[in-house]
Amino acid sequence: MPTLKNKTALNALRVLGIDPGTATVGWAIIGETHGVIHPIAFGHISTEKDRSQEERLGEIAGDLQSIIEKYLPQEAAVEQLFFFKNKKTIIEVGQARGVILLTLEQKNVSISNYTPLQIKQSVTGYGKAEKKQVQLMVKNILKLKTIPKPDDTADAIAVALCHINSRKINRLVT
Repeated sequence: MPTLKNKTALNALRVLGIDPGTATVGWAIIGETHGVIHPIAFGHISTEKDRSQEERLGEIAGDLQSIIEKYLPQEAAVEQLFFFKNKKTIIEVGQARGVILLTLEQKNVSISNYTPLQIKQSVTGYGKAEKKQVQLMVKNILKLKTIPKPDDTADAIAVALCHINSRKINRLVT
């Protein structure tokens, strides 16, 4: 797991981006210092398929608490769920998202929610962009050497970038 690189990163606005899931939860801490966006840390939480749903949710909550305690994000951005064909999947991911929101609330992290369309629009300029386009933009915006893996991690970075971009726009409008 990447860690804080320097003291400047400690003084930056830190946004925790989250791509909810049950098997894999992508997360990213993205900083903004004096208008410059930079990666602080990113990764994913994986849970084992053979564990009960309760155990998996507990693992997500515990790992997320550790991430929050380590990186101290002031704000969080969480991807909203969209329509799933598999009803069982949507329920399980919804439960994971609920645990994520509860954990953020308990840790007093301000929460914003974004739809996949908003995230794609913010990162690529096109709300119906393909996953690969979003991943390439994440890589380019943060000047990373490679696209973060798994996809859930790159998605979490995109969620955090969307939030930072939305904050900038909201400051201009208000």
